[in-house]
Amino acid sequence: MARLRPQDAERRQAAGPDFLEALARGLAVLQAFDAERRQMTLAEVARAVDLPRATVRRALLTLAELGHLETDGRLFRLTPRVLRLAAGYLGSNGVSTILQPRCERLSLAIGEPCSAAVLDGGEIVFIAYGQPTRMLSVTTMVGWRLPAFCTALGRVLLAGLPDAALETFFAALRPVAATPQTTLDPVAIRAQVIETRREGFALVDQEAEIGFRSIAVPLRRYDGRVVAALNVGMQVERGTVAMLREQVLPLLRAEAAEISALLV
Repeated sequence: MARLRPQDAERRQAAGPDFLEALARGLAVLQAFDAERRQMTLAEVARAVDLPRATVRRALLTLAELGHLETDGRLFRLTPRVLRLAAGYLGSNGVSTILQPRCERLSLAIGEPCSAAVLDGGEIVFIAYGQPTRMLSVTTMVGWRLPAFCTALGRVLLAGLPDAALETFFAALRPVAATPQTTLDPVAIRAQVIETRREGFALVDQEAEIGFRSIAVPLRRYDGRVVAALNVGMQVERGTVAMLREQVLPLLRAEAAEISALLV
């Protein structure tokens, strides 16, 4: 059996005797593949997950046998079967079912992309997405991840966290610039999150993507807990910051109020 790394030993100790290290390592191997690492050798995966080659080899071959990976004997890549994991979440999570048609409707009404996301650690994950018919792309943002600290959706979701959870987030935050306009000072980021909590919305201007502005509001369930965030984004040439505040924000808030009445 491979020796546990110090961080793995700490995690096992914190999680208790029922924690399955082999399962955790297998999931880490799956998550190592992304848009920049679409196919990898055994050695590349081992470096990506910082695990011994023998451990990674067993995980890769097991995942290939289960149909989640395919290999030509040297390179490994994901198969469509991994989508069953995402489909299970989207199908069992009532929030996604409610939000998808709402995002599509709002996008058509405003003429700009509309999305919804949830918080996963330090990232946001898109769980619903609608785009206007004028946009010919057939790609979807569902499943896409972005840093929470520099996105409107992320700041809304962070603002909805209890104080203790927010402190945990900032303790682990290591901000990396997405654009030259990305705020990197943790003090300034914290101030933006607190302002978002006070104002009830977040507006981000080209911090996550050059040439793109977005505005987001929280989606609360019956007990007031923020369970997701709703967002409209647009290219800078299609709308000013003032337009987002004065025209888009009231529509977002009205839609959020209707959605929140459906969340349980």
